[in-house]
Amino acid sequence: MSQISAKDVKDLRDTTGVGMMDCKKALEETGGDMQKAIEYLRKKGAALAAKRADKEAREGMVIIKIADDRKAGVILELNCETDFVARGDVFSGFAGALASLALEKGAASPEALLALTLDEAYGGESVDDAMKTMTGRLGEKLELKRLAFLTAPDGVVESYVHPGSQLGALVQLSTDKPEEAKALAKDLAMQVAASSPIVTDRSAVPADYIEKEMDIYRQQALGQGKPEQFVDKIVTGRLEKYYQEVVLTEQSFIKDANARVSEVLADFRKKHQAQVDVKAFVRYQLGQ
Repeated sequence: MSQISAKDVKDLRDTTGVGMMDCKKALEETGGDMQKAIEYLRKKGAALAAKRADKEAREGMVIIKIADDRKAGVILELNCETDFVARGDVFSGFAGALASLALEKGAASPEALLALTLDEAYGGESVDDAMKTMTGRLGEKLELKRLAFLTAPDGVVESYVHPGSQLGALVQLSTDKPEEAKALAKDLAMQVAASSPIVTDRSAVPADYIEKEMDIYRQQALGQGKPEQFVDKIVTGRLEKYYQEVVLTEQSFIKDANARVSEVLADFRKKHQAQVDVKAFVRYQLGQ
C-alpha cells in the first residue's frame, strides 16, 4: 500500500469537509486516488443516511433568503438530530446554500429543490445526494422538512427571523409603492411570526374551521347553563374574537395594541396615496 501523505489527507478534507481520520481511511482504501476517495466518502455518507433513516430529526433551523430587489423570497426548514449540530457553522452554511439555490432557481417545494444541483463548494452534487454526503460529514440524519417560495412582481417580499433561527416569517405585499412599503412589510413579517395568524382575511378561513369553533362555543355556552335564546349571540361574539386571533388583518398590531393591522394598512394607503394589500404569508416554527 502506498504511503498516504498528510497533504493528501488535508486536500481531501478541504474538498469534502469530512474529518481527518475518515479522509485518511478513504485514501488508504482507494490507493491514494483522490477522486475515488471522494466517491468512497460519498457512498459512506449515503450508507450512513440509510442507516439513520429511522432516527428523529427534530432539531435544525428555519432560514430565509430574499432577493436584493425584494421581489422574491424563500423560507425553508432543515432538520437534524441534535441542537449541537444545528448550531454549528457546517449545518447553517449548508442550510444557507440550499436557501440561496432555491431562491436562484425559484424552487417552490422540497421535491423541486432536492432535484437541483449545488455548486462545486458542495461537490457539484444534486441536493438529494448532498444531503446524504452531509449526513456522512455530520453523523446525523438531515431532512428538508418544508419550503415555500413567494414572488411579488407587483410589490415586495419581506421577512423576519427570530434570533436562534427557530421561527421565521415571509410576507408578500401587492403595492404600487414598493420602496415605501418595505418597512411596513418588515413589520407585518414580525407580526406574522409573533401572532401566528392562519389567513389574511376572514373570507379565507376554511368553513370547517368556523363550524368546529361555533360548535365548541355553543356547547360551552349550554354547558355553562346559558339560556337558549342567548346562545346564538354568545357564539357570534366568541366567533368575532376567534377572527381577531387567526385573521392577520383583524389582529392587534404588535407595535400598537390599540390598532388593528387593517387600520395600519389603511393609514399607509392614506399617507402614501398608495395601494397595498397582503397577498400571502408563510410562517415556520421549528418542529411544528
